[in-house]
This record gives sequence, C-alpha cells and structure tokens, in this order.
Amino acid sequence: MKYIQFLLIGIFFGIVMTKSEVISWFRIQEMFRFQSFHMYGVIGTAWFVGVIFIQLIKRKNLKTYQGDSIAFKNKDFSISRYLFGGIVFGLGWALSGVCPGPMYTLVGNGFTVFIVVILSALLGTYVYGLLKNKLPH
Repeated sequence: MKYIQFLLIGIFFGIVMTKSEVISWFRIQEMFRFQSFHMYGVIGTAWFVGVIFIQLIKRKNLKTYQGDSIAFKNKDFSISRYLFGGIVFGLGWALSGVCPGPMYTLVGNGFTVFIVVILSALLGTYVYGLLKNKLPH
C-alpha cells in the first residue's frame, strides 16, 4: 500500500497513452512515413513539458518524495554514440510499432503479444550491459 500512488500514476499514464492514440500502430507508421503531424506534436509537447519541469526542479531545488536532492549530471556529447543508439532505437520502434512506454499500456489493453516485445527489450538491455565496454562511447 506504500506505493499505491505510483500504481495510480501508471494507470493514469496508460489511459492518457490510449486516449491520445500514442499506442496506435497506425499513428506510429504515419509518423515514420511523414504522413501525419500527430506523433511529432505529442513528442514535441512531451519534450517541452520535460524542459519546463527540469528547469523547475533545478531552480526551485526540488527534492524526491524521500527528501533526497535531484542531481543532473552533464553528459559527454558523442555523435557516434547518439547516432548508433538512435538508429537501433528507431529500428526497434519501427519494427515493433511501439516505443518503451506504450509497450506496457498495450499489454494492459489486452494485446498480450507485446509481452514478447517487452522481453526482447529487456534482453537487448541485458546484452548492451554485457557489451557496453566494447562499444564506442
């Protein structure tokens, strides 16, 4: 019962994903074919809201729900790192028709075949962890 608020936030997130049609395979294909602005608008809005909240956290020195400080670390920018990661992520997204957040929403909506996609994503993350030191960063 201690973490019920996170369950409720997850349910709310799933409802928003479903109602905004972000989990729709057809919407995702429209985006990759540059046939519709819908998904770009959703992604752009999420980016904009994220920037605002990060600035709010930094300027107001907000804490976690446990009272810990929230620290943002600067990352080294590497073209090859983001190019390779973006290609792999984009290919996975285009082939499965879903990105990580909506995978769980689709399972919650009864599309249990996406359990295979979730397991594949977890396997890919595990393999990345094994190969991380051998990849160009």
